[in-house]
Amino acid sequence: MNSVASHKSMARAQVSALLMAGTMLAWPAALLAQEVAPPVVPAPTVPIPSPEAVPAASTVQSITVTGNQRLEAQTILSYLRLRVGQPYDRATLDQALKDLAATELFKDFQITDNNGALTIQVTENPVINRVILEGNKRLKEDKIRPEIKLAPRQIFTRSKVRADVARIIELYKRQGRFAATVDPKMVTLDQNRVDVVFEINEGPKSKVRQINIIGNEKFSDGELKGEMATKESGLLTILSSNTTYDPDRLAYDQQKLRLFYLQNGYADFRVISAVAELTSNKQDFIITYVVEEGERYKFGDIDVKSQIRDFQPETLKRLLPMTTGDWYDAKQVEDTVESLSETAGLFGYAFADINPEFRRDPDNRTMSITFDVAESPRTYVERIDVNGNTLTHDKVVRREFRLNEGDAFNSFGIKRTQNRINSLGYFQENLEIDRKEGSEPDRIVLETNVQEKPTGELSLSAGFSSIESFLLQASIRQRNFRGLGQQLSASVNYSSYSKSIELGFTEPYLFDRNISIGGSIYRRDLNSFNFIGNDRQTTFEQTTTGFQLNAGVPLTEFMSFFGRYSLNYDDVSLDERLYYFGGECDPLVAGRYLCDAIGKRTTSLVGFTLAYDDRDNRLRPTRGQSFSISQDFAGLGGSVKYVRTRAAASKHFNLGSRFILNVSAEGGYIYPLGGRPTPTSDKVRLTDRFFLGEPQMRGFDIRGVGPRVIRYGNVDLTDPANPILDTSLSKRNGRIDDSLGGRAYYQGRLEVDIPLGTGAKELGLRPSVFLDVGSVWSVKRPTLTTLADFRETDPNAPGFGLTKYLCRNAATGQRVFATETPNADGTPSGQYQTCDAANGFSALAPFEERFYGDTWMPRVAIGAGVNWNSPFGPFRIDFAYALRKEEGDDTKRFSFNVGTQF
Repeated sequence: MNSVASHKSMARAQVSALLMAGTMLAWPAALLAQEVAPPVVPAPTVPIPSPEAVPAASTVQSITVTGNQRLEAQTILSYLRLRVGQPYDRATLDQALKDLAATELFKDFQITDNNGALTIQVTENPVINRVILEGNKRLKEDKIRPEIKLAPRQIFTRSKVRADVARIIELYKRQGRFAATVDPKMVTLDQNRVDVVFEINEGPKSKVRQINIIGNEKFSDGELKGEMATKESGLLTILSSNTTYDPDRLAYDQQKLRLFYLQNGYADFRVISAVAELTSNKQDFIITYVVEEGERYKFGDIDVKSQIRDFQPETLKRLLPMTTGDWYDAKQVEDTVESLSETAGLFGYAFADINPEFRRDPDNRTMSITFDVAESPRTYVERIDVNGNTLTHDKVVRREFRLNEGDAFNSFGIKRTQNRINSLGYFQENLEIDRKEGSEPDRIVLETNVQEKPTGELSLSAGFSSIESFLLQASIRQRNFRGLGQQLSASVNYSSYSKSIELGFTEPYLFDRNISIGGSIYRRDLNSFNFIGNDRQTTFEQTTTGFQLNAGVPLTEFMSFFGRYSLNYDDVSLDERLYYFGGECDPLVAGRYLCDAIGKRTTSLVGFTLAYDDRDNRLRPTRGQSFSISQDFAGLGGSVKYVRTRAAASKHFNLGSRFILNVSAEGGYIYPLGGRPTPTSDKVRLTDRFFLGEPQMRGFDIRGVGPRVIRYGNVDLTDPANPILDTSLSKRNGRIDDSLGGRAYYQGRLEVDIPLGTGAKELGLRPSVFLDVGSVWSVKRPTLTTLADFRETDPNAPGFGLTKYLCRNAATGQRVFATETPNADGTPSGQYQTCDAANGFSALAPFEERFYGDTWMPRVAIGAGVNWNSPFGPFRIDFAYALRKEEGDDTKRFSFNVGTQF
C-alpha cells in the first residue's frame, strides 16, 4: 500500500450522536439553519500522505462499495463519475464525495484509496417510518399534511425537514399566528428506521394592537380607521377576523385611504410609508402609516368628446352627475366612466373606451375633466362559455341568458342575465359575467364562471304559542333536483293544534320551453282543544285532503301569468261525547259558530296570478319592485262557492352604505257566491276565511289578530254583575280562545336591513329593524252563550227568588234545572238540589262567551331581528312589541326559526 487517501463525509458529528437507538433528541436550531464545513479525518490505520507522496494522477484499478444495505452497489456507482481504468487524482476524489453528498442518501461516507483500489464506505440515511404532528389544534392534519414533503417509506434528509418546518410555520402565519414554532424531533428505530415528530407550538393569533396615523390634519384618526379593513383588537371587534395582521390587507388599506381622500377632493394625497412592527413577544402588531394629505381640489371644466356617432356629446354632458365648483370626487369620476360604458353597451359597443383626461390647476386648485369616448366597432356575441358547474347542467344556466350567440351585444341584457342567474340561488352571490375579446375586433366572448353552493334545504322550527302550545315544523327541499333546476319538496308540521304533510314537485322548463308546471298533494289535520283541569278536551277537528296543479308562462321579461287548479275534501267534526246531545251539535255547549262549521265539503277551485317582478335578486333583493294580483274561484263543481281576490306589492330601495329598505303591502277579500247565511252563521266558512298573525305579522301570535270568541269557564253564578272571576286567566285555567278570521285583511311592512362590520358579515349576520301593520275583519257576529243560558229565576219564590241551574242528560240531550234551597229568610243558602245522576243527569259547567276584534283598525308592531348563516344552517330570531292592538288580540314577543343546507 503506497498511499491511502481518506476523506470523511460532509455529515456533522452532531447528527451521528442523534442516531442513538431508542432515543428522542431535538436538532439544535443552528444545526438546521446552516451548514458546517466537514472536517477531514484521517483513516484510523494509515496517515494521509503528504501531497508530494501522492501521484499527480493514477488509474482506477477497482471500485468496491461497502456498508450499503438497501441500495445496490451499481446504483451508488451510477451517482459517481469514477470508472475502472480511468485516471484520477485528488480533485476527482473530492468531486466524488460531493456527488455522494448531493444524493442526500447517506449520513456518512468516505473513499479509501489503496494504489488505485478504491473502497467507498457508506452509512445510509434512515427510512422514515412515520411522520407525527403534535400540538396542532387550530390547524388540523388535513390542512398541514398536503403541504409537507416528508412521508413514510421516504429517505430521511435534514434539508427536507428544514423545508417542512418552514412550510408549517408559513401556514400558521397565514392564520395570523406569527409566534408559532415548530420543533422537529426524531425517534430512532431498528432496521435503520426513524419516526419524525413535529412538535408544534401554535401560539396566539398575532393581533393588530394599535394603528398609528401620522400626517393627517383634515380627518381624525377615528374617521380614517373606519375606512380601513384592518381593525384594532378590542371588545368591539372580538368577533372580527380583521384584527389579525395580513400583509395583503395592509396594501388594501392603503388603497382605501387613498380612495377616501380622493373622494373628498384631495387629489395629491399619498401614503408615504406603511410599516408593521411585530412586538417582541410576537403576539401583536403595531401598524404606522405616514400620509401626506395635500390640497383640496374642486371640479373645473367638465366636457365630453365622442367619436361614436350614436353618442352626442351635448346630450351626454347633461347626464353627468358632477358640475363645475363641486368638490372633486374620484369615485364619482369612476362611476361616470362605468355609467358611460354601460350606456355604450346598450348600443352594442361592448369595448367602448372611455378615457377621462385630467387637467390639474394647482394654483386655483381645480381639476378639469374631459371624458373622451373613443371610436369602437359594434360588438356581437361570438360564444357563451359556462365553467365551474359540476352538478348543474349547462342548459340550466344558458336558458337564463338574455343574449344568444350571434346577437348584438347589449349591456342591459348582460345585467338582466346576471340578475336571473343570481336569483336561481344555485351559485355564489353576486356572480358576474366576464367579457373577453373574441376572434375579431367586433366579436365578444361571454364567460360565466360559477361556483356551485348547496341547494338543498332542511328547515326546522320550534316554538311555543298560547294557541298551539309546543309546535315543530320540518321541511326538506331541493331547489336544483338532478341539476336540472327542478324543485322537490316535502314538509311535516306538528303541534298540539295542527298536523300536516305535503309533497311537491315543480319543473320550471317543460320540454325545455319557458313553461313551468308543478303540483303538490297534501293532508292537513287541524285540532282545537281546551283543558278542563289538566285534561285536554278536543273542541273541533278539521281534516283536509287534496291536491293542486299549477302552470306558468312569461308574458314579458318581467311579467308572468300563472294558473292553478286544486281539489280539496274537508271534514270538520266535533267530539260527539262532549258536544252532541240527542244526535245533534249542542250550541249551548260547543258554541254556535262551531256548530255551523261542522260537516263534509268539497272545494273545486280554479285560479290565476298575474305577477310583475324586476327585482335584481328574488332571494335577497337590493333594488326593484314586484306586484301581483290573484283570484280564485271556488264553484267549478263541489259544494263551496266563493271568489277570493288578493293583491301584493313590494319595493326595495338601496339607501347607500349597504342599507336596504323594503316596503311591502298586501290585502285581500273573499266574496261568497250563492246561499244564504243562517241567523247565527256567516256565508263564508270558518275554514275559508283570512287569518293574520305570526309569521306574517310579528309581535302577534299565530292567528292572534282579528275576530275571535273567548270563552271564560271560571265564573261565579252568584254574582250576576261580575260573573267572570279573571279575564286574564290562561287557556289552561279556563280561558278558551277561538280565532274566527275574516272576509277582508290588509298588511303592510317597513323593514331596513342594517349592514354590520366585516367580522359580523363574515359570520353571516344580517340584522334588520321592522314595522308591521295589519288587520283582518268582516265576519257575521256569532250568537254567543252567556250565563243567562245556565240559570233561571222563579219570581214567585220568597225572598230573593229561586235560582235554578242547568243539568243535562248525556244520552237524550234533555235538560232540567237543579234548584237552590234558600234559607228560612229566603236568602240563597248555597245548597243545591243535585241533578238526578241515577237517571243520567249531570251538571253542565257554566261559561260565558265574548266577541272581540272585528274591526279594520290597524294593529302595529315594531321590532328587530337577525338572520344568521350559522355553521349548522340558517337561523332567524325576532323580538317584537305590539304598539297598538285591540282587545282580545294575542301578542307574542319572541320567535325563532332554524334550518340547515346540504
